[in-house]
Amino acid sequence: MDDLNRGSPQQTAGEETSSPDSHQSDVRSQRSVAAVSSPALSAARLTLPGVMDAEGRVDESRLRMHIFKNGGVCPSERGLVWCFLFGMYPCSSATSERSLLQEQMVVRYRVMKRKWQQFLPSAVRMHLNGTDAELVAAVRYFDQRQTQAQQQTQDHSEEVRDRLAFLELQAQILFERVTFDQEELREATRIIDKDVPRTNRDLNYYQGEGLGNLLVLRDILITYAAFHPEVSYAQGMNDLCSRFLEVLDSEVDTFWSFSCYMEKFSKDFRADGLHRKIELEAALLKELDPQLYAHLVTDSMESFTFCHRWLLLGFQREFEHSDALRLFEILSCDHLELISQQVDRARYQERLARKCSTEDNSESQLKAINTDFTFELFICAAILLENRESLLRCRDNVQLIQFTSSLQGTLDLNSTLKKAEHHLYNYCKRCAWDYMNGCCRPDNSQEEDFLYQLRSLLVLK
Repeated sequence: MDDLNRGSPQQTAGEETSSPDSHQSDVRSQRSVAAVSSPALSAARLTLPGVMDAEGRVDESRLRMHIFKNGGVCPSERGLVWCFLFGMYPCSSATSERSLLQEQMVVRYRVMKRKWQQFLPSAVRMHLNGTDAELVAAVRYFDQRQTQAQQQTQDHSEEVRDRLAFLELQAQILFERVTFDQEELREATRIIDKDVPRTNRDLNYYQGEGLGNLLVLRDILITYAAFHPEVSYAQGMNDLCSRFLEVLDSEVDTFWSFSCYMEKFSKDFRADGLHRKIELEAALLKELDPQLYAHLVTDSMESFTFCHRWLLLGFQREFEHSDALRLFEILSCDHLELISQQVDRARYQERLARKCSTEDNSESQLKAINTDFTFELFICAAILLENRESLLRCRDNVQLIQFTSSLQGTLDLNSTLKKAEHHLYNYCKRCAWDYMNGCCRPDNSQEEDFLYQLRSLLVLK
């Protein structure tokens, strides 16, 4: 089994022991309002080994594997990495193409933002009651940034202005037929104006002039809600979007990266989507610890609703802030997900093996691998199992929520990752053995076939 262990998940994401954000506190103590865009980022290069070629194209599989095996990336490269990881820049794009993509995204965002502002002028400014002096200051810093951005636009050369004017015409044609529901947009804005001030202002990113980033965050969220009415805005999106804004430090880049993320995960902000995820967490815990599962689904408990915030925001408050950013990267790289293409191929091999099995085995019931068990569910399960005894002492939902709330900011990321990977490994191992018991290829030894199945499931190299 030594050969197997070299590629096992126990030696991947959990190995990093140092905090990659240790030098950032001094840098962020002198915060200013985020830039409108980051054109320099489009020309920047990644130094991650073997990830970017000479033309600036990114090997996506290597990027995702690097994130997982190294427990995230260093802060100096995080902004550019996220542009590729979340799809703002196509990994197949060359450096020369990305500068044009950047211009197009800037112009399109500007047209989109102007469209809703003209439609609902009362929402252009956040309504303040004057009791929040910090927000009043935030408006001042934001307005100063707006004036500077307008001056920079005027300083463009005639060639650049002509190109931007053409891109703006294209954007206006593209969004011409977009219509808004005034009441829905007004309601979304009302909720956003309630949530944005609640965003964690203790972060260095929102200190000093960085307070103006609250208004940048507000504009991004309203623009997203206006042009995605099927999703609109739901509570929690401000915290999620704030994470993108902090890392990218750019209004335009944050909007497009956040939008790409929401294409995949917007269902989590709907009641049915999150209910489904909570059901999956319950099903996974039932597999891993039936006794703890049975305790948490008693009448006095509300059946795993305490996991709501963990799963919705990617454990944003349960770990120290820099570690929470790393975890978000690791979860987003999808390296160990059971929904990968490699696992699809493994399932295809499984179906072929069934056809070749003997008649006695053909009717056996094979234990299915639940491909909806994503890695974040194993992270959640690892936290629950680590605190098993405390959870078993909880007698009602109030005690349960009080205990889980007490975990905020106290969890160790590296330890949790190792435990989650261990639970994933054991789950796949058990499923592989169950497969072997039900359908064994006659020409191979049981041990060889098990290794084949386990390697296929975990995509071990």
